Amino acid sequence: MELSVTQENLSRALTIVGRVSSSRAGLPILGNILFRTEGNRLLVAATNLEIAATYYVGAKVTKQGSITLPARLVTEFLSSLPKDTVTLSVKGTRMTITSGKYTSVVNGTDAEEFPELPAIDDKEAVHYTIAPHDFKQAVSQTIIACSADTSRPVLTGVYWQSIDGALYLAATDGYRLAERKLLDTKSQIAAIVPASSLQEALRTVSDSVESIEVVFDNTQVRFRAGEAEITSRLIDGNYPDYRQLIPTSSETIVTLAAGEFGRVVKIASLFARESGGGITLNADAEEKQLSIHSIASELGENTSTATADVSASGQITLNSRYVSEALAAIEGEHIEFRFSGKLSPSVLSAAEKSPNYIHIIMPLKS
Repeated sequence: MELSVTQENLSRALTIVGRVSSSRAGLPILGNILFRTEGNRLLVAATNLEIAATYYVGAKVTKQGSITLPARLVTEFLSSLPKDTVTLSVKGTRMTITSGKYTSVVNGTDAEEFPELPAIDDKEAVHYTIAPHDFKQAVSQTIIACSADTSRPVLTGVYWQSIDGALYLAATDGYRLAERKLLDTKSQIAAIVPASSLQEALRTVSDSVESIEVVFDNTQVRFRAGEAEITSRLIDGNYPDYRQLIPTSSETIVTLAAGEFGRVVKIASLFARESGGGITLNADAEEKQLSIHSIASELGENTSTATADVSASGQITLNSRYVSEALAAIEGEHIEFRFSGKLSPSVLSAAEKSPNYIHIIMPLKS
């Protein structure tokens, strides 16, 4: 194999795919990156058997071939080179990398030992084309509610499903729930995508990409952003019927400025660290205000108040971190916060007629 590429393009490719490589005991080949020429392009790929990342780099290829190289070494070496043309040449299982005054010989492994990269039959698959901003926002808004508890695998991913002609993303860890309407669709889908795969997809999307192509088959999903692709296994199992947890009506509805809400929650959370993060939110219809109270047994206590429109007085205790993360995920100048007493789920969303994102938080026992 012999070819030349630009340092910038190759370094970006290695950075993206290198994150997926894994030095799993017993399978040292997974700690390598695959280099393989395909026509006038260089395929750079890595896999940990759960996720595979590939990137195509435009190249001037003079001799076809393939090899695998240690991911960390080759990635760090290439990123340290100046922005210039890089020549790669392979003899046996050794690659010579040359750029200007820099030359390095890296010992590799025969590409035949590398696991076969996953493939999706595009003809049988479900396709979505999503704007980068919408993709980033929808995934970021829902992934925060995924569970880290591997004893319930279905909750460690984001549920993609079509409902009434629209594609929704949802996630829950049993204590909170996030749902985002992403786009209108005629396709039918119900798939659980691992949170780790979505995080890799988020890192792959650059500002220069015009669209994200998402392709599902029965067992896999592929995210394509420009020349980069992330392919992942889906989580097997049935996602819980989370929609039954979403309150259809609420006794207390509070509307207030997003910035003010975020500020009083942040202040209250400083005093809630020692009490499991619990903060008590008290809506007062007469005073037209939302006050938040928190106690730190040894440090003191705090009550912060914000002006708000309140439909009916009420009180509820919530986890301050969950509230802060929900507020950070909601776009809009005003927030609608609603609940029905101390024991029912609370709902946060943008204060608009049909918000595309809602966040439900279960109450704490006060």
